[in-house]
Parts: sequence; structure tokens; C-alpha cells
Amino acid sequence: MVIVIKRNITKKVIFMNRRNWNEEETCIALALYYKIPFGKIDKNNPSIIAVAEKLNRTPSALAMKMCNLAHFDKTLQRENKTGLPHGSKMDEYVWKKYAMEFDTLAKINESLKITLPNITDSIIHEGHNIEYSAKYRIGQQFFRDAVLSAYNNTCCITGISIPELLIASHIKPWSKSDDKNEKANPRNGLCLNALHDIAFDQGYITLDKNYTIIVSDRLKKKRHLDEKTKEWICAYEGQHIILPCRSLPDLKYIEYHQDTIFQP
Repeated sequence: MVIVIKRNITKKVIFMNRRNWNEEETCIALALYYKIPFGKIDKNNPSIIAVAEKLNRTPSALAMKMCNLAHFDKTLQRENKTGLPHGSKMDEYVWKKYAMEFDTLAKINESLKITLPNITDSIIHEGHNIEYSAKYRIGQQFFRDAVLSAYNNTCCITGISIPELLIASHIKPWSKSDDKNEKANPRNGLCLNALHDIAFDQGYITLDKNYTIIVSDRLKKKRHLDEKTKEWICAYEGQHIILPCRSLPDLKYIEYHQDTIFQP
């Protein structure tokens, strides 16, 4: 008799712990979804464990929620990847309402104070001046994490995969981007190594609508162009960048870069 009562209590506790996800919790899962490469969404991921603890959820439950949200991400389908198909109405509601509200997601990320492991402090840059600072602007850390996550911590031109050497480069510059829709938007970003980030920022390279690299004639025609510049920059002309698994660069930002930043 005692054993039966214990079992009933156990079942009751399990049932009570299975509370529905509310809108705020699901938004937190969505913000984290953008920060972690799809292939690393796992109950053993340290960031998932840390956020799950804040939510009073299990890491398995949070990872599953992130995979439910991934089901609505059409950019994953291009990579023949998909999330879990049996999400809730709340998952679909949150995706439709917040998936492109990157300013909101960035603020959620800031409130969590969760930094991904093995990623250095955000690299803040404006123009060609680069400042390494722990006091990053709100949205910048989310943008960096989301861009590097989308490209699996790999430079989209060279394939370099050392996070400390990578920069989340804005296609449309931060100073010219809209606070709400563009500054923290990973579709306004490329994952580049520091050299190609500066070359892109200075307009010596750009992309066409097929994501093919174009090198400035102004650079190629410079007098006494050294062999290393030819090897490290000019040699990539005509090659396609390594496309991200999600958050494909929006062509409107590519066109802006071509028209406003690139030096023909």
C-alpha cells in the first residue's frame, strides 16, 4: 500500500513539473536558438544548461523547445535540416511574432547575461578602428553570437575557424543601421577574419546577388601591389562565400554595400 502511494506521488510531481511554456520563456529559448549552432543544440551544451537553470527547466526540455522553434526556420530547410515537427501553438506564435525582432531578442540576451563558452569578449568596431572591449553595446554581443553561430564559427571567405580571429561584420554599417531591425539582425552580417573584415569595411571587396566575391579594381590597380595582398585578397575574386546554415545575408544589405561602400 505504501509503495502504491509513493508511486502516485511521484507521478503527481512529474505531472506538476510539466507546466506549459509561456511567451516569455519561449522568447528566451528563441534568443538562445540564434546564439547556438543548430548542430550543438543539445542537453549537454553549457549555455543550454545555464539558461535552463534560470528558467527552472531541464536542459533536455530547453533543447527540445529550441528544436521545436527550429521547425519554423525556413533557412534550415535549404541545408536539408529541420527541427522537431510537433511544436505547440505558442512556438508558432512566438516564431511569427519575434523571429525577426532582433532588437527584442538582443535585450533578452542582455538580461540573461549568458556568454557562450570559448568565445572572447565582443569585438566592437566602427569603420576601420577596432576596439577590444568588455563593455559592448547592447545588441552587439547577440549579433556576434548569432552571426558566428550561423556560420558555425567559420570565416565565410577563407574557412578560418578560430573564434578569436573572427569578426561578425555588419554589411550595412552599424552607424547607418536602424536600431530596431538592422543593428542586431544576423542577416545584416558576415562572419569574416579580421583582415577581410577591414577589406570589406573599406570597400575593397563586396558580394554580388549570388554571394560571389568581387574585388575592387581600385585595389587591383594599386601601384606596387604586393604578392601577399594578391594571395590573401585578390585570389578570392569570383569565389562563392561559405553560406550560413541559417540567417542568409539579406540581398538588400548586399546591394547597399555595393552601392554605398564598395570602391569599384
